[in-house]
Amino acid sequence: MLGFRQGYRAVVLGASGGIGAAVLAALESDRGCGDAVGLSRRDDGLDVTEEEAVRAAALGVAERLGSVDLVFDATGALEIDGHGPEKTIRAIDPAVMARQFAVNAIGPALLIKHFAPLLPRDRRCVFATLSARVGSIGDNRLGGWIAYRSAKAALNQIVRTAAIEIARTCPESIVVSLHPGTVETGLTALHGRHAQKLLPAEAASALLSIIDGLSPSQTGQFFAYDGTEIAW
Repeated sequence: MLGFRQGYRAVVLGASGGIGAAVLAALESDRGCGDAVGLSRRDDGLDVTEEEAVRAAALGVAERLGSVDLVFDATGALEIDGHGPEKTIRAIDPAVMARQFAVNAIGPALLIKHFAPLLPRDRRCVFATLSARVGSIGDNRLGGWIAYRSAKAALNQIVRTAAIEIARTCPESIVVSLHPGTVETGLTALHGRHAQKLLPAEAASALLSIIDGLSPSQTGQFFAYDGTEIAW
């Protein structure tokens, strides 16, 4: 039951992707979950770079569910518009970098802006967003992937800052960044041949287990799929 009351309500954003679909399936199979809604750009027009689309999606969820105990943001992209991560600073393209920030930082910020108001004020609730270990400044040992790393680092700052503000009105809230590991999806090849890969269902199970064990004292933190905390 992920630490929620019986009949809790959840929404998965980016539910058509590998991780998002697996998280939604896991929630739908949980007998403790009263209702789980999945939204995506492909199926529902949820373009996180368009605020009106995000606002409309949040209003639709509010009309259907009212308050929401869990918001799981599985949006984001490593390769955007055919552009993969650059390997050197000489390859930086300002338009590509701006698009990375639009999808991986500004988009989640808009989701927090419009979906956080659906979190209940009187009980434990969670807003979890997928980040990436490469977004850690303290853990950066290899360089490269500058636009993607920077966008995810910005996302982590957004999460940290939002967690502080949300806790003022929702004292039992938990707002966290989660690193899912290298998951077997269409973009796995970009991580290299030797990366340890998880199936989407394995990643979903691991991430939901982390959420299950979190307390409000851990809001604003950054966790890997194995439960370890990642340095900012």
